[in-house]
Amino acid sequence: MSNRHLARTIAMQSLYQWDFCGKDSSSVPETIAANLREFAPDFDDRGFVADLVNGVISRSEDIDRLIVAFAPQWPLDQITNVDRNVLRLGIFELKFSENIPSKVAINEAIELAKGFGGESSGRFVNGVLGAVYKDMVAKGEVKEVDRVESPSGDPVEEVPVSDG
Repeated sequence: MSNRHLARTIAMQSLYQWDFCGKDSSSVPETIAANLREFAPDFDDRGFVADLVNGVISRSEDIDRLIVAFAPQWPLDQITNVDRNVLRLGIFELKFSENIPSKVAINEAIELAKGFGGESSGRFVNGVLGAVYKDMVAKGEVKEVDRVESPSGDPVEEVPVSDG
């Protein structure tokens, strides 16, 4: 397991606990520390975990509005805690992390959903994040990290590809 994937796994676990415990942000640093001790005692990129968790929490209202908008058939409180927090993490990286390529954000979220969610979690997360990404492209909100040059030298968007 790569360091960044492990970091995302610990971040998702910490967000799950934050959500399950009523979104009490005061215990988040202790939760992250406990999860790191339990699951990755020798982990060397602890700052990335904290950045992810704190970033999701600080933008949770915006992120939750996007989940509601792009999964309208699923009220937020009816989405499983795992899927909801995988989506939060994926949307944070997709929309608000300028240095994380969209393809990476989507694929990592799908892998987390497959690993920790139910049978259809991967497809659900893929569908929601794919719709968010398409909306970003339609609005011209493509991150610089996603731009690649075409053979003519013109910038084009790199479209994420996932096997769902």
